[in-house]
Amino acid sequence: MRREPDFFGEQELSLIYIAKRLKGALALEALLTEAAVDYLVEPDRYSGGIIFCSERVGAFFYVASEAEGGARQLLAEHGYRPWEGKPPK
Repeated sequence: MRREPDFFGEQELSLIYIAKRLKGALALEALLTEAAVDYLVEPDRYSGGIIFCSERVGAFFYVASEAEGGARQLLAEHGYRPWEGKPPK
């Protein structure tokens, strides 16, 4: 279920996915909600493009660190490529 930042308190959160389009973000929200995964989604900036790099805004999906493995598996099972590495800044 979609949660507010206060719900997670001092828990460490892990970035699992960056949705680059609204349609993709809404579909992922539906998937996570249906699977009863507590998640936080926030807009943030990332760099995109190959020839002409630009700064863009996407929906960044986070889960509590202890739920990360299951959430990543869920995404992979449904055709999503979970985010790997550190959050882009």
